[in-house]
Order: sequence, then C-alpha cells, then structure tokens
Amino acid sequence: MEFKKALINARHHIVFIVGLLTALIIAFSIETRESAQTLGNITFEASEAIPLRESRVLTEEEFVWASTAWKYFENNYQENTGLVNSVDGYPSTTMWDTASYLMGLLAAEKLNVISKPDFTLRTEKVLRTLARLPLIDGQLPNKAYNTKTLQMVDYANKPVENGIGWSAIDIGRILVPLNIMVWQYPEFNRLVNNVLGHWDIGEMITDGYLYGSRPDSRGSGMELVQEGRIGYEEYASKALSLMGRDVFNAMKYIDYLEFRNIDGVDIPTDLRDPAKYHAHNYVVSESYILDSLEFGADSVSKIFAHRVYKAQENRYKRTGVLTAVSEDNVDQAPYFVYNTVFSDGKEWNAITDKGEDASDLKTLSTKAAFGWFALYDTGYASLLVDDAKELFSEEKGWYSGRYESDGRINKAITANTNGIVLESLAYIENGPLLSVGIN
Repeated sequence: MEFKKALINARHHIVFIVGLLTALIIAFSIETRESAQTLGNITFEASEAIPLRESRVLTEEEFVWASTAWKYFENNYQENTGLVNSVDGYPSTTMWDTASYLMGLLAAEKLNVISKPDFTLRTEKVLRTLARLPLIDGQLPNKAYNTKTLQMVDYANKPVENGIGWSAIDIGRILVPLNIMVWQYPEFNRLVNNVLGHWDIGEMITDGYLYGSRPDSRGSGMELVQEGRIGYEEYASKALSLMGRDVFNAMKYIDYLEFRNIDGVDIPTDLRDPAKYHAHNYVVSESYILDSLEFGADSVSKIFAHRVYKAQENRYKRTGVLTAVSEDNVDQAPYFVYNTVFSDGKEWNAITDKGEDASDLKTLSTKAAFGWFALYDTGYASLLVDDAKELFSEEKGWYSGRYESDGRINKAITANTNGIVLESLAYIENGPLLSVGIN
C-alpha cells in the first residue's frame, strides 16, 4: 500500500520531467537545424540570435518609472481587505489583476520602492484575505470580487450569490507570486499554505488540461470548459507544475500549434476554431512577456516570444506605426480590447471579448512596450519605451497606452499595466523573478 501511494505521489514529478523533456526536444529541433525541418506535422524554421538584455542596475529615470507605477497601488489599496482595484477608482478585481498587484508588490520590494515593513504588512493582509474568500461551490475563486466587501460579483461589479465561475488561467497566474513567496520569502509559507488549503486546485485540472467553469445553460449550476490557448495555456501551467500538479497536456505546445507568416515572421498560433471551442485564439505580447519576465521562458517560449516581438518590429518597418500590441483596458466603450498579432483568422486584428471588430481602438500598449524593452536590448525596444515613457500621471500611475489612429493617450489606468511596468523594471535589475531551474 505504501509503495502504491509513493508511486501516485511520484507521478506528478514524472509527468513534469516528461513535459520538460518534450519541451527540450521541440526546442532542439527549432534551435539546432539549419534549414526548415518537420517535427510531427509542424515545420520549424531556423532561429536567429535573440538579443536578450543583460541585468543591470536601474538608471535614475527608470527608478522614477517604478515609483510612478507604485502610485497606482497606493491609490487603489483597500485597507480593510488588502486587495487593490483592477481599474483606477473601481472597487472590483479578478485573480489575474490580484496577481498583477502581488507581482507589483514583489517587484517594488526588490527595487526598494517600498519599505520592508510596508511590504510585509501588505503581503500578510492580502494572503489572509485570499484564504477566506467565498469560493465557487466551495472550491475555487470566482472570476471577480468586490475589493471592499469580498462579495462574488459579475464583471459589472454586481453581487452574484453563487458567482459566475472560475478562470483556470487567472488562477494559474496568481499561483506565480505565491510560488515566489514560497521559494524566496519563507516567512510567508504558513499564510500561503492557508490559501492553498482553502482552494481546491485539483478541480480545475482534468487529464492534464486546464478547465474553467461557467454557469450551465439550464442555470442550475456550473459546467467545466477547457481553458487556455497557446501562449497563455503553457504560461498558466508552469506555476502548477512547480506544485507537482499533472499539467503535462496543458504545457505541450505541439497539439494545436500552427505557424502563420505575419510580416515575414512565422509566429505560433492556435489551431482550435473559435466557433467550435467558444474561445478566441489571441496572439498577443502579454503571455510571452510574462513567461519571460517571471520564469525566464523555456527553450520553446523564448523563441516564440522573440518571433511575436519581431513581427511587431517588422510591422513598424512596413507601416511606420510603432507597434506593441496586447489586451488592454481602453477609456471608452467597450472598455476592453484585444489588440493582436493574430486572432480569429486575421492578422493585426483588434476585437472585443465577443469577437466584435475594434480596429478603431488599436493602441500601442504601455505594458507591452516596457516588457519588450526589459527583455531585448534592441533599437526597436528602445523606440517603444521612448514613446511609452511619456504616458503617465504623476498622481495616478501609468496610462494603458496610445491610440494608433490619432496619437491620443488611452487614459485607462489599471493594476495590470502598472504591475507589469514594475515587473519589467525588476527584471532589468534582477533577471527572471521566479527562477528555480525549470528552463
């Protein structure tokens, strides 16, 4: 019996090792062959050198940028819960945006933007809150909460007694800062364990894939839906893999991978049809930037990230339009837009979460500009941050970006933008924020 139990416990580690070996095989095929080769049904082109930035101390100007980003979290902090608003002045948050706050908090501590006592107080308070959140069916966090009352709400911040479901991708993201705390800040281990003991992480994993939940069509309960597309799916799985969870299938790139040539670059796209799977296959900057800033990227995502970046640089060379695309809040209806390299069969597509055209709301994304600048020591990355470095309010933090059509500032101010700015600057000084030998 004990032997059988040991085998079961070891399975997670075996699966993780197999996943890493698969990634290494794919990476070797990409990186070492001089001409196009085939792996399964996918053709990989030879990779060019990636101009990664070397770690260095921040300049005085860059430290001011970090302090400006931290203003957002000072302004939107809720004393009674320890949570931070997702959008400036709006008392609601998601697990993704709470993760952005926690990553911003960790980055601010590493950069000495905040004091150690303030860091400790804020971290302890938010962890205690996460360990007492009301949960969907007593299992996992709802997609949104009121930051003042902790009520489960919909995206309009209206209370919903039984919630609107959980997002496996959002939960995967918040596990990143929790992993950082376990590995680098052992004084918080007990509080992190209380959070993980409150949440039933296993409920969102089936056969190695990630599953979110949503109200079923009859309105009688929740149904599970496979969640995640190439880029986000692998990113969200990494923190779970560090916890010994079986997410092998979610970590694979190969099953639904197809390359599309966009502005002369073969970028990774997801084969799953949005009409069939009811999920859009966005290719944006954010998932690859976060994977690189936080994990240092794996051998495959490191190449994919650079290709996504390079396509944006080539669009600039072709059109003269500075390009750094990602999903972002915008300061007008519909208030959230996915600016993509590719989505739903179209290159340089801008759409809402319902798939509606939003081409007039294309923006240069502040967080993408800072992320690419942190990762790559190139002239184009410097051009991006030179434009983005003016997009801030001294009192409120960093704006979300600049509209391509007329150069207006997109004055939405969010936790996600300001958190990623802080992460990017912490990466410049310290390298990957969660580096535990998974590359």
